[in-house]
Amino acid sequence: MEAQGQLEFDGVPYLDGHASDPRLLGWMQGTPPAPERRVQFGDDRFLDFPQIRWSLSHMRELLPTVNVWRGRGPSHTLGTPSEADMARIDALAFTDMQGRARTWASSLPDTYTDGLLVLHRGRCIYERYFGALQPQLPHSCFSITKSYAATLAAKLVHEGLLQDTQRIPHWLPEMRGTAYEDATLREVMDMQVGVAYSELYADANADIWNYARAGGLRPRPSGYAGPGSFYEYLRTLQPEGAHGQAFAYKTVNTELMCWVMKQVTGQPLAQMLSEQLWEPLGCEEDAYLTVDPLGVPMGGGGLHASLRDLARFGELMRREGDWGGRQLLPAAVVADIRRGSDPAKFAKAGYTLLPGYSYRSMWWVTHNELGAFEGRGIHGQRLYVAPKAQMVVARFASHPVAASAANDPITLPMLLALGRVLA
Repeated sequence: MEAQGQLEFDGVPYLDGHASDPRLLGWMQGTPPAPERRVQFGDDRFLDFPQIRWSLSHMRELLPTVNVWRGRGPSHTLGTPSEADMARIDALAFTDMQGRARTWASSLPDTYTDGLLVLHRGRCIYERYFGALQPQLPHSCFSITKSYAATLAAKLVHEGLLQDTQRIPHWLPEMRGTAYEDATLREVMDMQVGVAYSELYADANADIWNYARAGGLRPRPSGYAGPGSFYEYLRTLQPEGAHGQAFAYKTVNTELMCWVMKQVTGQPLAQMLSEQLWEPLGCEEDAYLTVDPLGVPMGGGGLHASLRDLARFGELMRREGDWGGRQLLPAAVVADIRRGSDPAKFAKAGYTLLPGYSYRSMWWVTHNELGAFEGRGIHGQRLYVAPKAQMVVARFASHPVAASAANDPITLPMLLALGRVLA
């Protein structure tokens, strides 16, 4: 039973989207904020709920970062939604996966939405912000970062600077004797690597948190003697199972891919994003990436961007890499992502809410009636590109549960419902 002001996930009650509004709770308000209203890195509670509803819009104040410059040019306009368009979408009715009748507007607090924007044929027809997020503020993208990075990697493969059939030690000999000794770059890009590494976010002892501590993204306990950077951590990973047999989602694969990209191009990820995407797309705001103690950007989940700039990347993918007559990404790269990979390999991962999906170059490919493919991040981040509906949806959220399975029962039907209307 869900009490007023609360929602329940896996039997655990949480304040709902209204009651957990960071402005209402007063996080980081006051001069100085009261001790019980502070969000700080050192106590390792900045990603706890409900603090996370403030922190995901303010991560630069908690962690070291590197800037992704938008350049000096004018921003590309997306337009302003009309009141009529906003009202029509807010009233859109759909049924979630649990059989509950909902409207678009009423679903937003139940998915802990911080901001949501819809483009149709490149024009903004819906845009709302909640809680701590504002239009100019970068918000955590989490694993949508992977989609950005792997799209650039796929471009390097298309250009011949990388060969996706080549094994990782070809570029990184230091990875011999690890799980990646026999892995190809394509297996890394499609998350089909057999590596002993767990990414169960609800498990405090999962390897994902050791990776985060190595990168300085979570506080290290007293006497910590583990790896001091992402690169050091990657060299500790050992094999578990065969490569190329099944999809297995593991953030360390992206970190390794970004290391290969840096080795080949000599360019840091922030520079690649700035020169190849942020500046030519006419983004409105600088973005930033969290960095490890060596200054290495977190390619697996460290990007923070404004909502409108996230939507621009989705629109570029919908346009098959074309931006005002300039081909920023090869159309063949986007087409390869849209085709996806082998759904049978994806099915082995056991995502019961995602039947028929596959995974290609770090995009989640639905194979649905809209031809949609997604960038997905923990706590509700989503970039949904639906070519057959000429639609892009960008959403930032701060859901109390990290895993997408907590919000997908609402998110997937609502996106499909809007796509059907726009198609």
